[in-house]
Amino acid sequence: MTREIGVNTWVWVSPLTTDRLGEFAARAHGFGFDLLELPVEVPGDWGPGSAAEVLADLGMGVRIVGAMGPGRDLIDPRLRPDTQDYLRHCVEVAVQVGSPTVAGPFTASTGRVWRMDSDERSAVIGTLREALRPVAQYAAERGVTLAVEPLNRYETSIINTVEQGLEALEPLLGEGVGLALDSYHLNIEERCPASAIRTAGEHCRVVQVCGNDRGPVGGDHTDWNAFFDALDEIGYSGPLTVESFTGDNDTIAVAASIWRPLAESQDALARSSAEFLSALQRARAGAHDHDQRPISAEEQQ
Repeated sequence: MTREIGVNTWVWVSPLTTDRLGEFAARAHGFGFDLLELPVEVPGDWGPGSAAEVLADLGMGVRIVGAMGPGRDLIDPRLRPDTQDYLRHCVEVAVQVGSPTVAGPFTASTGRVWRMDSDERSAVIGTLREALRPVAQYAAERGVTLAVEPLNRYETSIINTVEQGLEALEPLLGEGVGLALDSYHLNIEERCPASAIRTAGEHCRVVQVCGNDRGPVGGDHTDWNAFFDALDEIGYSGPLTVESFTGDNDTIAVAASIWRPLAESQDALARSSAEFLSALQRARAGAHDHDQRPISAEEQQ
């Protein structure tokens, strides 16, 4: 199966603005990406209408992601109403630009970690379900799915693994709620990322990729053939979006622990990821057409 490939503008900039969106869209298009993943950090930073026009002119698709920065939290009762309003806004943006999903770690503020015993964990999960329920209904009514992303243990205490995500979201999974799987977090938290993908099954609605060090896709220790095999087995036909981060913005560099350059340049990170994903998909398609072994990641280098 050949999937579209996309890239998040966080590779280059944070926050994204209308003035610069066209620049990064054209750059991504030139590198061979099919779509752009647009983060909604602060509502109003960029205009959905103009974004839709820019991407349509380039023949590119779009996906929306949310950001659970400071002040956004579905567990904290003081912050919950504003966070729910923010997620509804993200859904409206998705509708305007034509994105079928809004992905993100929609639990508590990213980076908020604490120990929980089983009783407290049960209470937190119950709170999360009730907080997400009205937003999920809002999204489903508009044909959008909230894809909740498990994060690694250093960024959240609530949902770290696919199994935890399925358990926590079980009453809500379906038309309005699914999972967003990120290869970086899978690499840290799952004993076997491919098995975790199979466990997610039909509830896998968004897939983000990067190297195991948050750098370029390819040339890292990820078993990309096994990763793709698992996506094929669950029938995931959505895009693969490259999510990495610029270290030029202090807030995002600290949040994502970007302490050193991850590639020669951010353009190099994006370009090499697009080349690797495109080449691997072509090789796999050709191998399957001839009933041969797919080319290995090492052979791609």
